[in-house]
Amino acid sequence: MTTESGHGVSRTVLPGGLRVVTESLPAVRSVALGIWVGVGSRDEDHAHVGATHYLEHLLFKGTRRRTALEISAEMDAAGGEMNAFTAKEYTCYYARVLDADLPLAVDILSDMVTSSLITPKDVDAERNVVLEEIAMNDDDPSDTVHEAFTSKLFGDTPLGRPILGTTDSINAITRDQIFEHYQARYTPEHLVVAAAGNLDHDTVVELVRKAFGPALERAAEPVLPRLAGDQRGHASGVGTTLISRSIEQANLVLGCEALARTDDRRFALGVLNAAFGGGMSSRLFQEVREKRGLAYSVYSFSGQHADTGMWGIYVGCLPSKADEVLAICRDEIARVVEEGLTDAELIRGKGQVRGSIVLSLEDPSSRMSRLGKSELVYPRLEPVDEVLTAIDAVGHDDIRAIAADILTRPKALAVVGPFDDPSPFQA
Repeated sequence: MTTESGHGVSRTVLPGGLRVVTESLPAVRSVALGIWVGVGSRDEDHAHVGATHYLEHLLFKGTRRRTALEISAEMDAAGGEMNAFTAKEYTCYYARVLDADLPLAVDILSDMVTSSLITPKDVDAERNVVLEEIAMNDDDPSDTVHEAFTSKLFGDTPLGRPILGTTDSINAITRDQIFEHYQARYTPEHLVVAAAGNLDHDTVVELVRKAFGPALERAAEPVLPRLAGDQRGHASGVGTTLISRSIEQANLVLGCEALARTDDRRFALGVLNAAFGGGMSSRLFQEVREKRGLAYSVYSFSGQHADTGMWGIYVGCLPSKADEVLAICRDEIARVVEEGLTDAELIRGKGQVRGSIVLSLEDPSSRMSRLGKSELVYPRLEPVDEVLTAIDAVGHDDIRAIAADILTRPKALAVVGPFDDPSPFQA
C-alpha cells in the first residue's frame, strides 16, 4: 500500500491496484463519494454496443447481500442521494450522504460494484427501461441533433456511437455479453474511489479495504490514465446529415474536430468559446438572439476526449430562419478568425471560465468528480491555482492562433427538423 498527500488531497493505492483519493473539507457536514470505473462507451466493440450503460442500470438491481429495494431503501433511510452515469471514457456510481453515514455509502456502492448478480431476469426487465431511455432521447430533438453531429464527426467508431447504444444493439445483447463486460472491466485496477467532504483519509481507506475484501487479493497495478485512444488517424466527418422530423423548430449543430483533453491550448479554446458563445454577452447570443430575435437558444460548446475533441455551435430556431441563422454563425466564425476578440471580450471570457471553475469547487460533489476524473484521464491532478494561472495567461495571440487552427477546420452539420432535402444546408 502506498499513500501520497499534497494540495489538500490524499491518495492511497491498495493491493489489487485500487486507488482511493480524498479531499478533506471540514467546513461541510456531508461527504460526496464516487466509485469511478475506467470504462466508457468508446471501449465497446460491435458485439457490446450499449453494454457499459446497460451495466450501469443493472448494478442497482441487486447483489448477493442486498435486493434492489434494499439498496435504495438503506440509502433513503439515511437521507442520502445515489445515482450513476456513463460517459464515453468512464462510468461513475456516486452518493452524497451526511458525514456520519459515509460507512453506509462506501458499503453500498462497493457491494454494487463488486458483487452484482446481473441475473437473466433483471437483464430482461431492464432491457425495456434502457429502450425507453433511448426513445426518450429520440423524442428530444436537441439530444438527437447532438448525437447526429457526433456520429457525423466521428463516424462508425466507438467514439461516434451513442452512449446508450441503439434499439437494435440493446435488443440483441445477451446477459452473457453484459456479464463478460462486467468481469473484464470492474476489477480493482480499473477502479478509483473518490471522496470529498468532512472525512478522514485513513478512515476512508480502511472502509474501502473492508468493503472490497477478497476483491483486493489479486496482485495488480493501477491501470494508467487514459491519455490516448483509437481515434488518431480517423478522418473527421464533414458535410451535412439531416434527420427529418415533423416538429415546429429546426435544431442545428455546426462544428468540427478540436483538441484532446491534455492539449495545452485547451485554456485558450475555453476562453475563446466562452466569449464567442458561452453566455448572454457572447457574440452568438448578441447577434442571433438579442439583435435579431432569430432564436431562443444559441450557444457554442467544446468537448475533449483522450485523443481528440469537438467544438460546435447549437441553435434552435424557426425552420424558415435556419438558413439565415447558419449564415450569421458562419460570418461570426470568419470574423473571430480574422479579427480575434476585443479586449473586453477577452476579459469577459477569462472571467467566465475562471468563475465557473472556482464556483464549482464550492460543492463537494464537484470536488469529488475532479478527483475521480483526474485519476482516470489526466496525467496528474492539476492544482486549481495552476489552472487559474493558465487561464489568466491567455492573450490575444493565443486566441488568434487557436481560432485559426480550430475554427477554420472542415465542418460537419447536423439538422433535425421539418425538412425533406439536406442539399440547401451546407456545412
